[in-house]
Amino acid sequence: LSADFYHIDLRNVISGREPNIILINNFLSRTGTLPNGAPTGGHFSDLIQRDAVTGAVLNVNSRPQNQIRFITEGLDYEASYQLDTSIFGRGNLGTFTFTFNGNYLARFVSQPSPVNPRVNFLGRIVGPRFGSFPRNRWYTSVFYDLGGLDAGLIVHYIGQYWDNGPPRKVREWTTLDLIVNYTFNLQQTVTEQVPGYARNVGKKADMKDGKDKNIIPVSTAEYNPCGWHAWLNNTTITLGMNNAFDQDPPFSIVNIENGYDQWTTNIRGRTWYVALTKRF
Repeated sequence: LSADFYHIDLRNVISGREPNIILINNFLSRTGTLPNGAPTGGHFSDLIQRDAVTGAVLNVNSRPQNQIRFITEGLDYEASYQLDTSIFGRGNLGTFTFTFNGNYLARFVSQPSPVNPRVNFLGRIVGPRFGSFPRNRWYTSVFYDLGGLDAGLIVHYIGQYWDNGPPRKVREWTTLDLIVNYTFNLQQTVTEQVPGYARNVGKKADMKDGKDKNIIPVSTAEYNPCGWHAWLNNTTITLGMNNAFDQDPPFSIVNIENGYDQWTTNIRGRTWYVALTKRF
């Protein structure tokens, strides 16, 4: 079992701002108005250049600046249990591994700039650029392992949240993934002896002092098994399927171009895959 509470306060995040947003914020926060109608003071006044006579806008500096602040906190948690069937006294029938892992989002606040109020995005969708922030996300899995066989299933859950604009609840999304692996762990073949010097027997050489010295040669040759047996050993075949029940992502009206939150869901539907892995 494990659980981690986190609190993250991220300040001075780089972001750009549209010129019209700068002008609107400056006008709404003005401290006065000149005879020509131009506002005085206000937020972002240092980014706006106006004609001194007419008050017309000549230039708006919308370069990226360190101005955004994010505050988030929540809880990461996990529970895992491994069951070895040999404890029942009926031999080794394999091992089961159960896992539950998730996140509870307790807070997510954004402040576009120091002069803007904080906005709470918890349980809401921000838009196509940042996606949604549901309170709950988790997955649970069960895996079975016996010899070279490894099979399991994984359930993914993304909680519900609210659409922006008219109040509308976006439903949760639950999907099921399946996977089967088989690894060939073949017995190593016994290498037969080859003609030549034995490993621990050397040759004699005449030295300058007239004495013989036994020299043990260093063997650099390796005799490995070859053929299909060697290539098949340590080879893993994988067969998997994502989104087994072909669940469509929940509709979100904010994402006008595609109708779903592309950051937390997808429209791939049910997909199969096969993989072949060889370890040397």
